[in-house]
Amino acid sequence: MTRYLLRRLLSIIPVLFAVATIVFLIIHLIPGDPVDLILGERALPADRAQFAHELKLDQPVVVQYGLFLNGLVTGNWGKSIFNNEPVLELLMERYGATLVLACTAMFFAVLIAIPFGILAAVKRNSIWDSIAMLIALIGISVPNFWLGPVLVLIFSVHFEWFPISGRESLMSLILPAITLGVALAAMLARMTRASMIEELKSEYVIAARAKGISEKRLVFRHALKNALNPIVTIVGLQIGTLLAGTIITEKIFSWPGIGSLLLDSIRSRDYPVVEGCVLVICFAYVIINTLVDCLYKVFDPRVRL
Repeated sequence: MTRYLLRRLLSIIPVLFAVATIVFLIIHLIPGDPVDLILGERALPADRAQFAHELKLDQPVVVQYGLFLNGLVTGNWGKSIFNNEPVLELLMERYGATLVLACTAMFFAVLIAIPFGILAAVKRNSIWDSIAMLIALIGISVPNFWLGPVLVLIFSVHFEWFPISGRESLMSLILPAITLGVALAAMLARMTRASMIEELKSEYVIAARAKGISEKRLVFRHALKNALNPIVTIVGLQIGTLLAGTIITEKIFSWPGIGSLLLDSIRSRDYPVVEGCVLVICFAYVIINTLVDCLYKVFDPRVRL
């Protein structure tokens, strides 16, 4: 187990290296001269030369790539073009808000989805199953760019229960977390139902029922434990997606996370910040997926690593 975990963790390094290389190439393949986009075509040649030198754009691409990799390792990710703030510090300030929002949304989704999925599986083909799956279908079908403004109109504008935007208090977290958590809860509920139905049809469940084990103990202590691997997979992928930056939701609610930072940086052509945001998004996704793979053996000892 220890050797497997060590190999998996070491395998992250070439993946992260490949991701960083792709990000570097994409940023440098964007049409147009960054100096023209930032300073304008009417800028003086001396100003253009000085600005290109500050961004290392006057160096060959190979040299820029080497400086880029060296900065990743040493923590020097450059500075924002507009406010001269270090990119890494700016990302860390914003990533905390995204982390809080992502964890709250996932908590909400798991809290709703697991009981609904178990109920639908245990009461398969009943009215409870139909209701649970209908709610899940609606949750998957409703896009968050529509749900967010609707929640704002109802609960912020009409009833005035929650703040419209920003991160003023704990109340500011509820609406964006619900907006993100609805679709996640719907997906998890469907996966929980399918996984539980598969386990409840297993031979060990039939044998346990024949021995007189209570249905409650059978469902929660045996079937649910063995059904967790597909659920953990979905949870891990969705956590990676959330930590990658909940861009649309953050923009709707003016949540000061990495998603809104990325959009603002793209709009203002702040390339060092854009590059840093994309790197953090990719790194978070890769690391979360690797950790989820490592958790399989914990939830199901039958899994061969």
